[in-house]
Amino acid sequence: MYFPPMETERLHLVHVSQKHTNFIWKHFSNSKVCEFLYDEEDLENYDQALALVEWFSNPEEKGYNRWVLESKEKGGIPVGTCGFHLWDRQNRMAEIGYDLYPDYWGKGLMKEALVACINSGFQNMNLNRIHAYVAVENQRSSDLLKRLGFTCEGVFRDKHYYHGRYYDHYTYSLLRREW
Repeated sequence: MYFPPMETERLHLVHVSQKHTNFIWKHFSNSKVCEFLYDEEDLENYDQALALVEWFSNPEEKGYNRWVLESKEKGGIPVGTCGFHLWDRQNRMAEIGYDLYPDYWGKGLMKEALVACINSGFQNMNLNRIHAYVAVENQRSSDLLKRLGFTCEGVFRDKHYYHGRYYDHYTYSLLRREW
């Protein structure tokens, strides 16, 4: 299994399912969650949330995934997501993405989730390289990746065109041998 459900000290990482539709709607229509997600528009209606849930269904077949982070302390309430996409199996690399609801920022939950996610990527997907793109304005995300041992390789200029403007992103990577 490439994308097994996982458990950390404070979280369950589970596949996105229909039961998460209300959370996906609330989460990806929140301007603070989406502030630096320049690759997609904020959700504007519930049907878009349903479509996103469908997009993330059957991760083993599709070769990309998103885990919902459910808080053990809060009775299973979803607090964020993380996962892999753009999996290049031949070169054994994938992009990691993540987001957390603002009420849970600064508590170490995303670091905890990403440790599990990274371990899974290296073990279950047999990755050699995990990379991430972070909007240059998103200092919190850059700091998190550095704490996890990622190396900043430079700036991907004009990576995303969003609302009539181009946005630069830092390119980060973590190699298996560095983990």
